[in-house]
Amino acid sequence: MITGLDHVLIVCTSVDEAENTYSALLGREPDWRSSDPGGSSTVIFQMENMALEIMAPQGGGPLARRLHTMLEQEGIGLKSLIFSSDNLADDRATFDRRALKPDEISAGESVNPYAGSARYWSRFRLDEQATHGVRIFALTRKAPDPMTYKPAKPDVINGLDHVVINTANPDRAAALYGARLGLRMALDRSNPDWDMRLMFFRVGGLTVELAHKLSAGTGNQPDKLWGLSWKTPDIEATHARLMAANFAVTSIRPGRRAGTKVFSVRDKTMGVPTLVISADA
Repeated sequence: MITGLDHVLIVCTSVDEAENTYSALLGREPDWRSSDPGGSSTVIFQMENMALEIMAPQGGGPLARRLHTMLEQEGIGLKSLIFSSDNLADDRATFDRRALKPDEISAGESVNPYAGSARYWSRFRLDEQATHGVRIFALTRKAPDPMTYKPAKPDVINGLDHVVINTANPDRAAALYGARLGLRMALDRSNPDWDMRLMFFRVGGLTVELAHKLSAGTGNQPDKLWGLSWKTPDIEATHARLMAANFAVTSIRPGRRAGTKVFSVRDKTMGVPTLVISADA
């Protein structure tokens, strides 16, 4: 079954620029650096409840060409959800029965030349039309995985609170993430004051949030991965650290969820709308 969100993927034009930017934003160094002979360069930040992978084209291989096409058509930003699975073969069979058209399970590996270590995994991808335009994978890491979470100071980002998906058809999206992927729906709330219907699906200590603008009505447009809400142990210290690093941040304000505080990061996020939320809800 799906047990969590293994990682999210951001695609950009320069992995060096992204590494510097997200190291400053998150307050931590990457846990993995690698290059793929197919034409990509990657850095990964391992958080407490998921990982952030940032990838850019490198060279002229087939993967580089696909990434260049993606960037030309969509621009930089958040591109994929990769869920973790405790039984990849069973999940593939289940998703096949549920008409998600998974491709075959494939093995992958990555070598970090700076650390002299390697990682291995298996994964499959779901059909993009069946997932209404969102690129979704299921993945199992081979143990022991050398990429592990390293606790740090309270002013750092230590995990993901939620990932936001905009949807034109909330009932269609609820059927996908709840009935077909098997995530647990925790809340379905419409608020005319916000002009929004929000649905929250819990998995692996974080939330997949589906957001629908009420005034737009229901349509058949594709869903779109939109933004990330990071959590921090000390939101005042994190806010001060980012201001000192010349990030454009809003003032701290009460969050919509009772007991939380939040602020928005307005720049240097590689095209990803970004919120920081206190972890003391």
